[in-house]
Amino acid sequence: MAWNVLIVLVTVASMELIATLAHKYIMHGWGWGWHRSHHRPRTGWFELNDLYAVVFAVLAIVLIALGTAGLWPLQWIGAGMTAYGAIYFIVHDGLVHKRWPFRYIPRRGYLKRLYTAHRLHHVVKSREECVSFGFLYSPPVEKLQAVLRNRQAKSASPDAAKDPKGAAPVSPREN
Repeated sequence: MAWNVLIVLVTVASMELIATLAHKYIMHGWGWGWHRSHHRPRTGWFELNDLYAVVFAVLAIVLIALGTAGLWPLQWIGAGMTAYGAIYFIVHDGLVHKRWPFRYIPRRGYLKRLYTAHRLHHVVKSREECVSFGFLYSPPVEKLQAVLRNRQAKSASPDAAKDPKGAAPVSPREN
């Protein structure tokens, strides 16, 4: 039993790395066609980007089925993926994007850092030059703001280059 719990916990932690890499290199790469909807205002309950959750859910279900058919430890890996998906749903869809009636806005600590970092990710509307691709971990907000300021100063108009403190990229209030 202890091995199974350990496998679930290691899988949850590993999923953050896998999700971060998938977000950066797939969703903001060749998979932008689905993910683009997440960087635009949502017009209904669902967005095309939700298909990524379906893909991960199907994979978790297959692993759980194979594991319960005798291929240990696959069901526990699938259970860890499912636990990560539940945490993602609560933190990302609930806390950050308010996709369900979860109106809490963190004012300090880890959740504020996570919330602000993801909002900074959405300040950039294209697939390039975004920051903070993790879902349950983020670099310090000050570092993300500095990266965005530097990018804005390099790529924006001459006025933006004169004012490296440009206000637009450091405001995490946008979707």
